[in-house]
Amino acid sequence: MKVESVNAAHDIDVLRVGTRRVETGIRKLPVGRGRIEPLGLTGDLVVDTEAHGGPDQAVYLYSREDYDWWEREVGEQHPPGSFGENLTLSSFGAGEVCIGDRFRVGEALLEVTAPRIPCGVFATHVRRSEWVKRFAAAERPGLYARVLEPGEVAAGDPAERLGSVNGSPTVVELMRVWYEANAAPERLERLLQAPLAERARAVLETRLAKALR
Repeated sequence: MKVESVNAAHDIDVLRVGTRRVETGIRKLPVGRGRIEPLGLTGDLVVDTEAHGGPDQAVYLYSREDYDWWEREVGEQHPPGSFGENLTLSSFGAGEVCIGDRFRVGEALLEVTAPRIPCGVFATHVRRSEWVKRFAAAERPGLYARVLEPGEVAAGDPAERLGSVNGSPTVVELMRVWYEANAAPERLERLLQAPLAERARAVLETRLAKALR
């Protein structure tokens, strides 16, 4: 496994999403190398801070294997950064990635906290009106991560997945529950035991409280 590309947004784009005009930093371009700090890749613009960024979703990763799958599906090539990821890895390794898995990328150590949940901005960015449903159904969401150890990272650096926490839910399982209207309280409680991103935790805690009424 290796880092294929380090990607950052340097400009704010304005997209028309339905009737709204939305400012976004989703368009990220390769920068060669950069430094990953607790709040993300230095120099990367994060515009929608309510949904993106912050210490628990500081870095977004996508894999070349998943891009290759999409290219077969839609017949369109996707260069690094196309999905708004900061780090494009050659692979996420064998087996499903779990919440709490750790990745050493260059000098930085990252901990997986959540899947990417698609939105209208993402769909507009890739110019596909059906994209939200299609991306969710594909279950290839990429990985949000918090930064445990900051450091330099560059294209070509080794990337290593350091294993799973015993019993931790997979990233895809969290994504499935996200779209499940009536998830059992036991499933929600299990997910909440994992080191989730705070945004995801807040959503699941609200749903659990309603389920227990």
